[in-house]
Amino acid sequence: MSVYDFEVKDGDGNTVSLADYTGKVLLIVNSATECGFTPQYTELNEIYNEFKDDGFEILDFPCNQFGGQAPGTAEEIREVCRSKWLVPYTIFDKIDVNGENAEPLYEYLKKEQPFKDITGNDAEKLKSVLKSIDSNYMDNDDIKWNFTKFLVDREGNVCQRFEPTEDLDDVKEAIRALL
Repeated sequence: MSVYDFEVKDGDGNTVSLADYTGKVLLIVNSATECGFTPQYTELNEIYNEFKDDGFEILDFPCNQFGGQAPGTAEEIREVCRSKWLVPYTIFDKIDVNGENAEPLYEYLKKEQPFKDITGNDAEKLKSVLKSIDSNYMDNDDIKWNFTKFLVDREGNVCQRFEPTEDLDDVKEAIRALL
């Protein structure tokens, strides 16, 4: 099994096979338009623009499960991303990444790259928030917050998981290594 075996909904509700991305390096991210990490859109745009011609794609899945920070419809979220953050890559339908309604793709991503720890800038701040929500957050592989990223190689293998606080320069270097 690989990422290519999954189908998801695009922002208009149409079914998209991830097999359409065969041979590309993918960065899959759950996003939110009203999160403290939302400025990462700027760096993600830069990464996308640098590598898009080398077979790289960002697949963005808005999610409202963390502090209600992705309010609105998929269309409204896309509009904010396009107008305020100038997001050039594909924004898919709004999904759940945890719980009984979790998108199957995300269940697979979490299985392939389990949670290890929160590291990087603002790690202690995020850990404090997570502890206040769930004192046992370290004991499961759930997505912990908005802007968790999964890196997928050209064969559809999930290679790395990056928590929201990890330096995007590290993400960029990991992408470069796969390209």
